Amino acid sequence: MRFDTTLVLSALAATVSCHPSGSAEFSKPSSKDRRSPCPMLNSLANHNWIPRNGRNISIDQLVTAMDLALNLSPDSSRPVAELAVTTSTTGNPNTLNLDDLNKHGVIEHDGSLSRGDIAFGDNHSFKPSIYNTVAAFFTKDVISIPTAAKARSARLKAARAANPAFNFTAREDQFSQFETALYLAVYGNGTEGNAKTKWVNILFREERIPYNEGFRRPTDVITNDDVVELAQKVAALST
Repeated sequence: MRFDTTLVLSALAATVSCHPSGSAEFSKPSSKDRRSPCPMLNSLANHNWIPRNGRNISIDQLVTAMDLALNLSPDSSRPVAELAVTTSTTGNPNTLNLDDLNKHGVIEHDGSLSRGDIAFGDNHSFKPSIYNTVAAFFTKDVISIPTAAKARSARLKAARAANPAFNFTAREDQFSQFETALYLAVYGNGTEGNAKTKWVNILFREERIPYNEGFRRPTDVITNDDVVELAQKVAALST
């Protein structure tokens, strides 16, 4: 199966961001703050790696964030940031607000691990009932690649059954594989997966980076090749 590098980069953009001050203090968003359908982006805003208000985030800020917060290669992240800003409503084609990413079919898609489909009216708010069906597969201290693939496949099957308007192209399927690969890479052990279950649950449920639980920026750069390799493993185990 041929994997589209553009989709890898898009998945990176759906997962990260950064604040040049290096502040990492967690704070829940206020009612005036903007947030996206992506828990990783939201967690980074909640820690002030990008502006807490989630507004007017530049391409350069996104690229820097991907490097400083998660050690994602800047060479890989810039095309992602450029894709993300195509959703912009700021009036500046080089910036976006986090809730601009609610736009369906660019980064957001049906079958999210933690959000409802756009057909039901809200494609951006965390849905505990949805994520609980995914987390039910995470019964051990670490999430292996086979476990992550099973959880993803079950979620897609349930979404397809519940939504008569479910739309999931081959491109979106591939994109979904990359998203699973990314949480495995960031919270796990390189291309071997084994993401810490506690860290992943905190990311999704609290939109918080699990610093208090021991998470630190990965020592090794997470490259496009790493994400592609993990995505291929997830695809091979998907049913």
